[in-house]
Amino acid sequence: GGLRGATILDALDTLYIMELAEEFQEAKSWVEKSFDLNVNGEASLFEVNIRYVGGLLAAYYLTGEEVFRSKALELGEKLLPAFNTPTGIPRGVINLGSGMSWSWGWASAGSSILAEFGTLHLEFLHLTELSGNPVFTEKVMNIRKVLNRLEKPQGLYPNFLSPVTGNWVQHHVSVGGLGDSFYEYLVKSWLMSDKRDDGARKMYNDALEAIEKHLVKKSAGGLTYIAEWRGGILDHKMGHLACFSGGMIALGAEQGGEEKKQHYLDLAAAITHTCHESYARSDTKLGPEAFRFDSGSEATATRLSERYYILRPEVVESYLYMWRLTHDPKYRQWGWEVVKALEKYCRVEAGFSGIRDVYTIPPNHDNMQQSFFLAETLKYLYLLFCEDDVLSLEDWVFNTEAHPLPVNHTSVEAKANGFY
Repeated sequence: GGLRGATILDALDTLYIMELAEEFQEAKSWVEKSFDLNVNGEASLFEVNIRYVGGLLAAYYLTGEEVFRSKALELGEKLLPAFNTPTGIPRGVINLGSGMSWSWGWASAGSSILAEFGTLHLEFLHLTELSGNPVFTEKVMNIRKVLNRLEKPQGLYPNFLSPVTGNWVQHHVSVGGLGDSFYEYLVKSWLMSDKRDDGARKMYNDALEAIEKHLVKKSAGGLTYIAEWRGGILDHKMGHLACFSGGMIALGAEQGGEEKKQHYLDLAAAITHTCHESYARSDTKLGPEAFRFDSGSEATATRLSERYYILRPEVVESYLYMWRLTHDPKYRQWGWEVVKALEKYCRVEAGFSGIRDVYTIPPNHDNMQQSFFLAETLKYLYLLFCEDDVLSLEDWVFNTEAHPLPVNHTSVEAKANGFY
């Protein structure tokens, strides 16, 4: 079921940025001729938004080609029925053909997931911008309103929320999977608004303060990491997904005074260092899906089920932000280590493959090339070795799938529309 062509849509802007003109034209003509939006079958609201809508929006803003704009808007419209719930918090799964939506079977008590409904803002504001239809902005502003009204345990945001009652379902908190991009979109909403969206900035600052107070820990060996929280009990484990947070914290560091800024840059560097250690301490020099800080082993995966690497981008994403914001050459060096490891252990005849255990050489391939490898991992590595003015952070904000969206520099218009 679901939409086809994820790899093509996710790779559009990467092809364009890398000046692979022929491949880009081929991809564009596939979008024009073969991309079918009227599919029956289940699709993830979150994945469709970040990969397809995000990919189309970025392709439009980079090229001005009308086909990308019209497909993005058409797809955006198809996502709206997911928001027809008592609270306006969308359900996670939608049938794009029928407009039926439901919650993931595995999410307890029919709940919606923080990282999913919290990762719509950037794309939906641009959908409003391009269509003149305020409905997209209204949907995401309502989500923010619901979250602001809610009582947060210790100031933290649990990962599961009921779209029916509007209450938290479990008190699990994570800056890794299930939580991650919610925090990222708060700081990026503020940046994308040209730093006028104070609501987002305040939510981000309050959340980060609570995370630092309750979840940021230092291991016996001096490594700074972000633990997970299960109803008040800490699990001293960090997922590869949580490694985006070094870049996020660096990106949001500039808002306080100099002292605060330095504090957050130091925290960002410390977390990025820990994530680099998870790579450096493996035999392949690629990091595991999750790594722990207990019983003498640090920054390593202790369970077989957490030793895989599926070409994920989060660690190189933090290298890119740390490079752009500090210009410390070690981040380019670390990025180059990843390039060499990918070439050595993940390159296969038809592309690149994930590996089942980063501590085993030669590795077992899983024979999957995830679309985010082309959208994110390769793009961040490429940009790490570009000049700063290639997709400058002053003018572009990357969605959570690394699709660049323009910063809204037209303040007058945005204020007139009552966004901020």
